[in-house]
Amino acid sequence: MSYFNHETAIIDEGCDIGDGTKIWHFSHIMSNCTIGHNCNIGQNVVVSPEVVLGKNVKIQNNVSIYSGVVCEDDVFLGPSMVFTNVTNPRSAVNRRGEYSKTTVRKGASIGANATIVCGHDIGEFAFIGAGAVVTKTVPAYALVVGNPAKQIGWMSEYGHRLEFNGDGIAICGESKEKYKFVDNKVEKITE
Repeated sequence: MSYFNHETAIIDEGCDIGDGTKIWHFSHIMSNCTIGHNCNIGQNVVVSPEVVLGKNVKIQNNVSIYSGVVCEDDVFLGPSMVFTNVTNPRSAVNRRGEYSKTTVRKGASIGANATIVCGHDIGEFAFIGAGAVVTKTVPAYALVVGNPAKQIGWMSEYGHRLEFNGDGIAICGESKEKYKFVDNKVEKITE
């Protein structure tokens, strides 16, 4: 076994778990999940059947990742954040097999207690503020907050707010990487 799981964690059969991954107290990894290398799955996390997690995904305590969710590489899921997978749930109506898909793209961060309503993808390096309720697709590098979530700015890949000059260029204060704002989108400038 090339991953670590705490003795109280439950790992169902048929899971593919990458090298260096850590699964902590009271977590349940359900059948047919794919979990990449070097992930950290906190306490009391449920990963439902057929969920896909890329490499280096960090999941904080008390998160449930339901069937239909895909998290690409380097995604951060904050404590007690919530995914849904049915848009109109009813206790007396079985909607298994009708799960809506949600993809969280590379490098995105979702803050503590945020809710992601199913069927709405989160763009690369987007930043979802704590407690936000996401009810629509979030563009790459967008910063969204509130209920319902509204975009209030843009974030760098290092998680810093971007301020664009008159030429549509911003520089991350930490990494010094440059970004451009064109056609209501942000792109990193690679030289």
